[in-house]
Amino acid sequence: MPELFAYTDGACSGNPGPGGWGVLLIARDGATVLKERELCGGEADTTNNRMELMAAISALESLSRASELVIVTDSAYVKNGVTTWIHGWKRKGWKTADNKPVKNVELWQRLELAQARHKVEWRWIKGHAGHAENERADALARAGMAPFKPSRPA
Repeated sequence: MPELFAYTDGACSGNPGPGGWGVLLIARDGATVLKERELCGGEADTTNNRMELMAAISALESLSRASELVIVTDSAYVKNGVTTWIHGWKRKGWKTADNKPVKNVELWQRLELAQARHKVEWRWIKGHAGHAENERADALARAGMAPFKPSRPA
């Protein structure tokens, strides 16, 4: 059975500022790549964390049927949030340990809903460390951001 991987990344020019997200989906059979798909998008005024979340959400929402996949992210915020912190936030009515509202709550809720029909393994990798698929996801995130960045005068 083929394995499905989603490499996700977010980018922001200023934080907050124009931002983008990118996803590289790869179906593999062992070392053989069967299929690849690239996704990207962005927003005019956002944060890096929001774009990291949108990359993961977009990867999951792009799948037309329930799937088993590995999401590879360089965002400890996303990986730790979705695998650990979210359980406590929900128990406390979407409040943090110090009783403050969870930032980006609507995106966390959307991520939780998006992953509910899938079997997801979350993996963290160090960003900007020469990992080819992560670098491609980063380039997609920057491409998603490009339309929202003010152009420089010639």
